[in-house]
Amino acid sequence: MTEITLFETEHIEYLRSDFGLVVSPAHTFGTDAVLLSDFAAPKRRDIACDLGTGCGIIPMLWARDGLCERIDGVEIQAAGVRQMTRSVAANALENKVFVHHADLCALGGILPQGTYDLVTMNPPYKAANTGIESTAVYERIARHETMCTFSDVAAAAKYLLRFGGRLCICLRPERLAEAVQCMQMQNIAPKRLRLVCKNTQSAPWLCLLEGRFGGKVGMQIEPNLFLYDAQNQLSDEMRCIYGAYKEI
Repeated sequence: MTEITLFETEHIEYLRSDFGLVVSPAHTFGTDAVLLSDFAAPKRRDIACDLGTGCGIIPMLWARDGLCERIDGVEIQAAGVRQMTRSVAANALENKVFVHHADLCALGGILPQGTYDLVTMNPPYKAANTGIESTAVYERIARHETMCTFSDVAAAAKYLLRFGGRLCICLRPERLAEAVQCMQMQNIAPKRLRLVCKNTQSAPWLCLLEGRFGGKVGMQIEPNLFLYDAQNQLSDEMRCIYGAYKEI
């Protein structure tokens, strides 16, 4: 990894001792994005696209692990695009990871139709006009549906995916029925669901959902994923998902 020029609020988040990305208070990542990258499980020859990629954590995790032949990241906020662009260059990924400053609602002419094996997105969790909206624009875009909705995400995925391609998203449990409906309206059949809980005593706080473009009806419900064990330590599965990242 080559040296990166950082601005005042930025730092390098290392995903391996020699592999990292630029993060900032405005464009960083959380556990949900790491879980989504693992849940999506791309193959080495997949063509993948991450919508609303932010600092690029999902594409960078896949690239770190040698997954995907090509990864496109789409981000509407210029600051996130600049961060990800520098991360790609510092890790010499210019021939594998491509950053696009674009609106996912208007991808025609920017990305090819019907090409992708996998589309992912960690979408805004709150519907428009619900909850207290942040005064910071970047937080409002990330947390509330001010720039896109589940319907927009599903429509973008339909445009991008080849027949049989997959859409993987994470969302709050209370919006699961809405997300399923939006996917079905775009001929994306929900095929796999996993609920994420803090521990065995808590209700799920996150859903990981996969749909298949043109897929048949029928969804697999996977065992719950627990973040922590009975001793309030990271569970064995979470340690496996984080891998060496948390040991650096």
